[in-house]
Amino acid sequence: MAIRVNPKLVNELERYGAKDVMKCYHCGTCSAVCVHIGEPFMFPRHPGRNLQMGLESKLRNSLEPWLCYYCATCSEQCPRKAEPSETMMSLRRWLISRYDFTGFSRLLYQSWKAELAVILILAFLTGAGFLLWGFSHGDIRSFDGPNAFLSSSYVHIFDWAMAGVLTFFLTVNSLRMWWFTLGGRKDISVPWLAYAKGVYLLPLHFFTQMRYAKCEQKFPWVIHLILMFSYITMFVLIMFFLHAVQSGPAINWNAHVFGYPAALGLIGTCIYLVRGRLKKNQPWHVHSHVSDWMFLILLLYVAVTGVVLHVLHRSGLGFAANITYVVHMAGVVPMLLVEVPFSKWSHMMYRPLAMFFADLVAMGLRKKARKPSALSSPELAHVS
Repeated sequence: MAIRVNPKLVNELERYGAKDVMKCYHCGTCSAVCVHIGEPFMFPRHPGRNLQMGLESKLRNSLEPWLCYYCATCSEQCPRKAEPSETMMSLRRWLISRYDFTGFSRLLYQSWKAELAVILILAFLTGAGFLLWGFSHGDIRSFDGPNAFLSSSYVHIFDWAMAGVLTFFLTVNSLRMWWFTLGGRKDISVPWLAYAKGVYLLPLHFFTQMRYAKCEQKFPWVIHLILMFSYITMFVLIMFFLHAVQSGPAINWNAHVFGYPAALGLIGTCIYLVRGRLKKNQPWHVHSHVSDWMFLILLLYVAVTGVVLHVLHRSGLGFAANITYVVHMAGVVPMLLVEVPFSKWSHMMYRPLAMFFADLVAMGLRKKARKPSALSSPELAHVS
């Protein structure tokens, strides 16, 4: 069966952050030093080879870029300085753009001006919308109570509507990921019972990123855990306990005993990551795509304005608190509607799915290998 080749694929990947791809001459050092590889997944070498050859469909159907945690050991050991870890990162961005049925991810990743414009437009519309709603339904001097400028009950409805939009995009794009990497493949067959038996891997990888712990450097994994748990804690508080979070000015310790550590975790990890990218003092911070900066700046903006809002509210400064609330929401909406389904933060969905699918792929290939008509070993080495 003929395989279509895209000779411009390397040039395309450069717009997603790939660097020095053609320097690689496939010595295999990168795969030899990686602690995560194992048959049939032999990265970064396999994806790098497919990229150089322009095998777009093989890359689109591959899980291997998601199995890389960017510890950058391969880049440090590469004799040609071909930056294989950065190639894996750029491939993850490229894959996100392929999973996204709207084509929006492709636009955002290839043009920082487009991403910035979308964020600013969403921020402006959000701020204007909340101001119009507040002035027509409450008093800007009142933060909570029956005359609240932005009542928690109405904001709660808005939050759930936004969650519905996000769920739709993430579900459709995740199904596309499944089809590309597993569902549409003819070389393996995975019974539905295997999905049910292995579904526990999804929350396990989502919350722990446990394969990250295999990397030689443990600190990035710790930072990632703090960031994830802080974000999830804050998300749960806002989505399910917004009234308790927003009530006051007395502090509701039932909610804020979790909220304070989460806010500290978000701000602390964001500052660490921004500082690392500025100083470039670690191999995994040497290269930064614009989308990395957009995500970090938005997340830090939302966390800091949330803390300022909290302080103003508890100080009884209703007018200032309401203005800050509008400013805060002007960051929350673009962060969620842009970064979660279409950009950097979608990693938290796709990577756990990839870990789950990778186990199913490996199981399917082992099952096929036991059959008389199984693929030969050289063929197995390239199915991923």
